[in-house]
Amino acid sequence: MGVPTQPRPDPRRWWALGAIVACMLVLGFDGTILNVALPTMASQLGADTGEQQWIADSYLVVLAALMLPAGLLGDRFGRRRMLITGLVIFLGGSLLGTVVDDPALVIAARAVMGAGAALIMPLAMSVLPSLFGPDERATAVGAVSGASALGMPLGPIIGGWLLDHFWLGSVFLINVPLVAIGILACVFLLPETKDPASPRVDTLSSALTALGLGVLVFGVIEGPQRGWGSAVVLGSFAAAVVLLVALVLRERRMARPMLDLTLLGDRGFRWNAIAATLVTFALMGLLFVLPQYLQVIQGNDAFGTGLRMMPMMAGLLVASRGAGPLVTRFGPRVVISAGLFALAFAALLASNTHLSDGYGTVAVWLVIAGFGFGFALIPAMSNALGALPRDRAGSGSGLLMTLRQVGGAIGVAVLGSLVAGAYRAHLDTGGLPHDAAHAAGESVVGGHVVAAELGDAALRHSADAAFIDGMNLALLVTGLASLAAALLIAAFLPNPRRAGRTVAITTPDGPDGPDGPDGPDGPDAGGATGAGASSASASTAAGAKATAATTGAGAPRAAGHDVASGPADAGQ
Repeated sequence: MGVPTQPRPDPRRWWALGAIVACMLVLGFDGTILNVALPTMASQLGADTGEQQWIADSYLVVLAALMLPAGLLGDRFGRRRMLITGLVIFLGGSLLGTVVDDPALVIAARAVMGAGAALIMPLAMSVLPSLFGPDERATAVGAVSGASALGMPLGPIIGGWLLDHFWLGSVFLINVPLVAIGILACVFLLPETKDPASPRVDTLSSALTALGLGVLVFGVIEGPQRGWGSAVVLGSFAAAVVLLVALVLRERRMARPMLDLTLLGDRGFRWNAIAATLVTFALMGLLFVLPQYLQVIQGNDAFGTGLRMMPMMAGLLVASRGAGPLVTRFGPRVVISAGLFALAFAALLASNTHLSDGYGTVAVWLVIAGFGFGFALIPAMSNALGALPRDRAGSGSGLLMTLRQVGGAIGVAVLGSLVAGAYRAHLDTGGLPHDAAHAAGESVVGGHVVAAELGDAALRHSADAAFIDGMNLALLVTGLASLAAALLIAAFLPNPRRAGRTVAITTPDGPDGPDGPDGPDGPDAGGATGAGASSASASTAAGAKATAATTGAGAPRAAGHDVASGPADAGQ
């Protein structure tokens, strides 16, 4: 009996990979491109601070709520079909964004894009096993992860250049050609794979997640404007508690839960997940506040703002390359807590910013913050994924990515609200008409607009000083939270290196890394869902190595359970 021959690889697979890389590149820079655009939206669309927070958070909230069920949909109904659906949805949101002239429409466009991204992220990686054999899969996984990584530092630069030369909607239009290419490639080049035995999508749990997180973020964002003791804000917090508790109770009763919270009982997974979530909280909050400071207070244009954010990205890239060897030598506890201490130091240093400070001071703490992000986030993600049992890698990575997206959304809401509340409290609007005082109090951009209309230099100075007060408060909270997290990690995180075991942290996109084909969340991993991917946006790092660790590739079920068909099947 002859030896069965392996099917000849489809020669179009590299073209298909190129299209997937283009889509992941879009998702990578989409996570940061809007941050640079927020001050422009405030001036051109009249978006107040709360609306700017929702522009950033609508994407993250929808992404966090839909990522897990999106992976299940791909398993059940076909990964190619659901990937195409996600790309079409993302394309629709991008097209809507090109014609918006109102903050509410921008929020809606971002929410639609978040729904599309929730399908794209886990499923883009899960189609790779049907295209590439084991000898090529590490290269493919590294290319997809690297594209998502490269997008994050490109976002501020591309967005700034577009805003300086074209209209506001151009930051959405740039998505259109790349996503359209991705759709065509999926239609003509990708095979269809599915797992008929996958569990059904739990619609109620998905709704509880979306509603619970949504009303929580609403309460935090509305607090500074309505008052923290107002009925609306307190009611939002109460509703969030009820909805999220109901979600936890429902998931604990499920035989195959969509959100497997029992994984948090593992000490290693729990504390690494806490560290990764806290770092994402700080990163997304900082990316919300920083462009406003650089653009509005220091007077840079949008492109200059993007360039001035690069020291943080550079620090993160360098740290991501050095994290693996340091963890191997000292263990994850030392490296992660050191990263959090560095982040705390940078935030506390930045919380003493004065109105007269130049960019040189900012660049120093941005570099330190980048080192902190890299040394804390990369090992935390890798060790959290490494702590998962292989048969629960899919659900565990999905839980980890969901927690990070939630952390990012709450980071924007909390830190943005601290800035807004302190700004309103310290802004001197004495002697101004009521309408002018209200407009000036909506945001620092609004304060500048009113000051220009009235020719009031004192109001402009007061608006700048009030924003600095709010930013310093947000950074102080970030620093104290990072310091507390560093102490907790130093006390409670298991340290395998000190226990005498070798810590297997390689570069995150390597064959044994969390996204590699043999890693805990790689394409061959078993798991309940294909969920569990995250862009550096949400959430998530800059640089190819950094986001490779933060992009938890959704793991399809074992290959033997999949049913494959489609135009790119072997032999065609």
